[in-house]
Amino acid sequence: MSKPTTILDHYPTYEATIGIEIHVQLTTKTKIFCSCANEVTKEPNTNICNVCTGQPGSLPVLNKQVLDYAILVGLATNCSITKTSNFARKHYFYPDLPKNYQITQSDLPICTNGHVTIKLEDGSSKKIRINRIHMEEDAGKNTHVANSNESFVDFNRTGTPLLEIVTEPDIANAHEARAYLRQLHAIVRYLNVCTGNMEEGAFRGDTNISVKKRDVTKLGTKVELKNINSFKYISDAVEYEIERQIELVEGGGKVRQETRLWDTKNKKTLVMRSKEEAADYRYFYEPDLPMIEITDEWIERIRQQMPELPNQKFDRLVASGLTPYEADILVEDNDLANYYEKTAQLHQSKQVINWILRDVMGYLKEHKIGFHEFKISPAMLAELIKMLETGAINNRAAQEIFVAAAERGTSPAVLMKELGLEQVDNSAELEAIIKEIVAASPTQVAEYKSGKDKIFGFFVGQAMQKTKGKGNPKIIQDLLKKYLSE
Repeated sequence: MSKPTTILDHYPTYEATIGIEIHVQLTTKTKIFCSCANEVTKEPNTNICNVCTGQPGSLPVLNKQVLDYAILVGLATNCSITKTSNFARKHYFYPDLPKNYQITQSDLPICTNGHVTIKLEDGSSKKIRINRIHMEEDAGKNTHVANSNESFVDFNRTGTPLLEIVTEPDIANAHEARAYLRQLHAIVRYLNVCTGNMEEGAFRGDTNISVKKRDVTKLGTKVELKNINSFKYISDAVEYEIERQIELVEGGGKVRQETRLWDTKNKKTLVMRSKEEAADYRYFYEPDLPMIEITDEWIERIRQQMPELPNQKFDRLVASGLTPYEADILVEDNDLANYYEKTAQLHQSKQVINWILRDVMGYLKEHKIGFHEFKISPAMLAELIKMLETGAINNRAAQEIFVAAAERGTSPAVLMKELGLEQVDNSAELEAIIKEIVAASPTQVAEYKSGKDKIFGFFVGQAMQKTKGKGNPKIIQDLLKKYLSE
């Protein structure tokens, strides 16, 4: 497979260094330091209390499930679990941070020194090292109203548990960045610790990018791209930012250390603010929370909960007979992979993957629904494919039954009878129809016999029309070849 084109192919003397910080919003029932519900709601400032709004005298209490989830993600990403860790206060001042500091982890994060393996475009693999994973609380959300020049703040998200996953600067281009994000996104969803909903901010990333000449040892000045909420946007933003920095350097300018936003409309990055240094946050240990002590037994208990991870599922699916392309599509969505495997257990056929990738995924995308709303169960799809392969129905009827089943949730066998779509296999009945068509089409028969093979499709179409789409295509073709050769 040829190497994919990136913006760096146009600047062969330059290389990029990319590191990514991902914020994973955890799906615990309650927030990280209080008992408020951890859920997305449209009503502002309803899931709040004295603790998450930073009222004087309120004290945080760590949600143990957050710690369990952090260990689980750490194990899934090959990290070392820190046996003794703690929380710190990170100070900054913004309307959506009511305490004027964020409770996070600093020099003793819960997980360190891990890696995630990604598959490159040429089929090879690469390890992206993870520097650390730490627990922290989320901030609220500001809404700025342009027409009235007003700003509003919603504290519902304040105190939502987050894991921040920080890579080493191992990513070399936009393709690798996208592959890493997709792999990590799949991992946290397989673990069932995050919805992965990027539009709601459940999985959002900050991307740090610098460029330098290949023969220069010192890294270039780092620029942070903040909170981009789609894989495509991150890929596009990385490509743009690499080129912007290279052209700036080539023109004799200097790259400034700053935070930039991605303008999706104009497809360019814009300055948000100058980038803070760690010292600006004035970290110190959180005095209201005790040290965290993790035992080997605790880690082993969490390890026993580990499900099959995306790379493991990919290898198993390929070993079972799927192509790498097919397995890759399934692995990216665990619901899709589970649907395929349940169907394949009921009916082993290559048609299962074909129907899922073509018809099932097409229907879900067209109607903008998920599997929880899809009315065709794995058993129903297996039944439909069996009916097609045994000759009970033909392809045209199968498509009609699929749509009806998706709309009504009715068994394909029942729909076949209701819609009168049983395939006509009666050779005598079909033979009479073929004789009638051949006798009524002398011009087309002459053309076919003169060597115009394409006219054969005319006769097939006539036969299917006469049988209202229910004729067995193989029998029809065999009979046509017989009578057209006479």
